[in-house]
Amino acid sequence: MNAAPPPPPAPHGLWARLRRWWGQAPTAARRPFEPPPLPDALWQSVWDSHGFLHGLNPAEQQRLRQHCGQFLHQKEFHGAHGLVVDDTMALAVAQQACLPLLHLGPAQPEPVQAWYGDFVGIVLHPGVALAQREHVDEDGVVHEWHEELAGEAMHGGPVMLSWPDVAEAPHSAEQGYNVVIHEFLHKIDLADGEADGCPPLPAGFLGHRSARAARAAWFDVLTPAWQDFREQVIRAERFGQAEPWLDPYAAEALDEFYAVAGEAYFVNRARFSEAFPTVLRLYDAFFRREAIPDHRA
Repeated sequence: MNAAPPPPPAPHGLWARLRRWWGQAPTAARRPFEPPPLPDALWQSVWDSHGFLHGLNPAEQQRLRQHCGQFLHQKEFHGAHGLVVDDTMALAVAQQACLPLLHLGPAQPEPVQAWYGDFVGIVLHPGVALAQREHVDEDGVVHEWHEELAGEAMHGGPVMLSWPDVAEAPHSAEQGYNVVIHEFLHKIDLADGEADGCPPLPAGFLGHRSARAARAAWFDVLTPAWQDFREQVIRAERFGQAEPWLDPYAAEALDEFYAVAGEAYFVNRARFSEAFPTVLRLYDAFFRREAIPDHRA
């Protein structure tokens, strides 16, 4: 009788250890929605490198840490083209991806699952990724090309990120750039299945009783801001006028403006508030609608 083959080696990495802990720990030892603890030294080293997180108060910091534990438990990281994803890289993605969720959880005990539950995989590339694109024009001619991407998110699919762009986050915040937050804001937008630049709005948003009225109010603010930004980009490109502070990619479409503006909102609020005061109030109403007590002296 042949001996049974040896079991496959256990996966390595922080997220793999968290998943094993979750599955093996006695039920009585785990409280609902309570993630296993993250190593203090690892948490602090990644936290210290992201200065745009340092304005969070103690309650927000603790909530972010809990969200990251859930995120690392639920997601699986993969390195493309031989890239080895270590614990520091995984936690860097988690801290940035979970930042928009801090105030989105009052009606949902597990905001990570509620907003990011449509996928599992996160693929990190050692550089920009090349995506195959195809378009059929009015004459039926098929046009194919490759597009360079720093990140991509699709409804029901994995999130792709360029690791050099992720690692640049501590330095690119001054320009309002953050590829992780950008792609995960797309995931929030896609939570209702539609990439239109408007996330699912809660009941009573901005005082509106119906979802239709709330969406109309959202677009009444976001659309003119996007149109004005497009005009700034056009004037800069065609007539040599001053370039806008925000990444010109925001002019491509309304849903891209929502995401590009959103990344700037989270990593450089002061500069964003000067450039987009009306959008600031809109985003505050959605992303900061639950006030966590400030325990600072």
